[in-house]
Amino acid sequence: MIEWLQQLFNPVVVVFTIANLAAMGLELNLRDTLRTLRSARAIGLILLWGWVVGPAMAWLITGLIPLTEGHAAGLLLISLAPTAPFFPLMVRRARGDMSFAGAFMLLTTIGTVLFLPLLAPPLIEGLTLDAWSLAKPLLLMVLVPMLIGGAIRAFAPRAAARLFPLVKKIGGIFLVLALVLTLVLYGRDMLDAVGSFAPGAQVLFLVAITAISYRIGFGLNQQQRSSMALGMCTRNIAAVFAAYFGITNPPPGLFVMVVLVVPLAAIVAVAAARLFARSAPGAVGVAAT
Repeated sequence: MIEWLQQLFNPVVVVFTIANLAAMGLELNLRDTLRTLRSARAIGLILLWGWVVGPAMAWLITGLIPLTEGHAAGLLLISLAPTAPFFPLMVRRARGDMSFAGAFMLLTTIGTVLFLPLLAPPLIEGLTLDAWSLAKPLLLMVLVPMLIGGAIRAFAPRAAARLFPLVKKIGGIFLVLALVLTLVLYGRDMLDAVGSFAPGAQVLFLVAITAISYRIGFGLNQQQRSSMALGMCTRNIAAVFAAYFGITNPPPGLFVMVVLVVPLAAIVAVAAARLFARSAPGAVGVAAT
């Protein structure tokens, strides 16, 4: 039974990944997104927080907190993939800049495809990693579905409007299936991780990268800074799953560390969105619902 569920797990994750990234693409307004991407400052900040400060912070945490090899590798891998599929929902709750969020999603998806395979091998000591084995699933499962969804939105908006609820529903169903299978297959390991330093290390990383990217805006307005911070707080679990399956010899604990980021990032993002909403233009002192 367990072996059959293990065989089922991989295709379920593949469908979840493709459906959620395609749904992200179907939400994108490519014209507004490309206009936002003309800002060199925005691009520089996204690259800085996403693939310089974020990985450096994760590396520092692994040196300060006594994590197992697998947990440390998982935190470093997570640090290379900002932006979760539920990121747009968090931005709306925070009353953030949705055009900026669309540009952020596109750039971080492309950046993850480019930088995760390049940075993971030198960061994660002891792993045998092949850059192409990591890049290939990211291209096929992350970037291509998102670009196809964006192209449909750009050239056939009516079709995109009809497809979006269906694709989003499929992604949600398979997300639930993936979570159920994860609990069945890895529930004991997750409970063991709760007694370790792994959850605390993740929360420290998520809170720190959220606070720094929001407070240090280099001229971005509040709504852009809140979008930036929420994108850095959330983690692209779909991309991390794709990368995980491209790793030839993952150490014990790496996958559990990856799975733990789903609830932890969601909790931190919801709390951050409520705080950011109070400072948004037009806020009346209460958090967005």
